[in-house]
Amino acid sequence: MKVTIDGRIITNRIQLHELFASQLDFPETYGKNLDALYDCITDIHKETEIEIINYEALYDNLGNYAKVLVKLLGQAEKENKYITFSGDM
Repeated sequence: MKVTIDGRIITNRIQLHELFASQLDFPETYGKNLDALYDCITDIHKETEIEIINYEALYDNLGNYAKVLVKLLGQAEKENKYITFSGDM
């Protein structure tokens, strides 16, 4: 499975979390915040690639939230052998 986060399309936090929830089949109880995202991603048990494209646009749209997201995804990749994270940061 592959999830692509396109900074030109994601213009707010709600869209970001809705993308993850729909693409990765998160439970309805998903909290739609970075802590909940980390919990759900580190619990994935199938090969999953997460890619960020157009990072500069994502940063323009989300500010520091985009930086924290990148760190979170990098940490999740280290913790969960099923996660591969890449991007044009």
